[in-house]
Amino acid sequence: MSDHATDTATETFIVHRNLLFTVAYEMLGSAADAEDVLQETWLRWVKVNLEQVRDQRAYLVRITTRQSLNRLRTMQRRKEAYVGPWLPEPLLTAPDVAENVELAESVSMALMLVLETLSPTERAVFVLREVFDVGYDEIAAAVDKSPAAVRQIAHRARRHINARRPRTVVSASETRAALESFQQALETRDLQGLLDVLAPEVVVINDGGGIKQAALRPIIGAEKAIRFLAGGLGKTDATITAGPTTVNGSPGLVFRLDGEIDGVMAARVENARITGLYYVRNPQKLTHIASETPLTLR
Repeated sequence: MSDHATDTATETFIVHRNLLFTVAYEMLGSAADAEDVLQETWLRWVKVNLEQVRDQRAYLVRITTRQSLNRLRTMQRRKEAYVGPWLPEPLLTAPDVAENVELAESVSMALMLVLETLSPTERAVFVLREVFDVGYDEIAAAVDKSPAAVRQIAHRARRHINARRPRTVVSASETRAALESFQQALETRDLQGLLDVLAPEVVVINDGGGIKQAALRPIIGAEKAIRFLAGGLGKTDATITAGPTTVNGSPGLVFRLDGEIDGVMAARVENARITGLYYVRNPQKLTHIASETPLTLR
């Protein structure tokens, strides 16, 4: 490839990089693996004869999807050996992501966990069709299926997701208010305050990856959740602080022990009460948080 063609390929890749990263992340749930997929996409992209490419964006999405599918199948074997519950790698996202309701929901911890229940091909089809509105013909080329098959897969995946996704879309301000109440009650050891903000059926998922101490199973119910949280606070002499952030498109909290990042918490809120708490402690999943560089996803 000539220098001019390489420059053109580079410019096109940079223009679409945020989109490609978001496609890969929503398929994989891992920013580190998404970055690897982008590197693989770039290496293939610079070898393409651009004069033969009618739609460069679609072609890049196709490469990214195929590389993500390959990596997703490898990741499934890693997850089978994972210690404790697996949560997606949290992302610091720019505040304006929360203003895009559809995009914010698509990268939320709650929906990312639901996406984990799809097969790799179903996940790719759902992400491309429902989140990015890619045409059936383009998706078919990306996943090596016929357009008719893709339509069937999309219908099946949509029905599966709709049965499990949060019932209502909650504003960022409502989520932020619930987290502020939770934070205040936690910092003041106000058990009644925790009971007030946690829904009776709240589910707490704690991901330590076998590296940091964490519950090996989801904790279900407000009283069990409070005992777990109080027990964790009582086991450390370190100074615990929590600060607000925007994580995966929604308000979240970054917890620090003596100033060092301990974990990131995201929440699912319904009717002004927290129905899901997702706390990632695995340090291998916190590298993007440690950089404190919010990502713009599109």
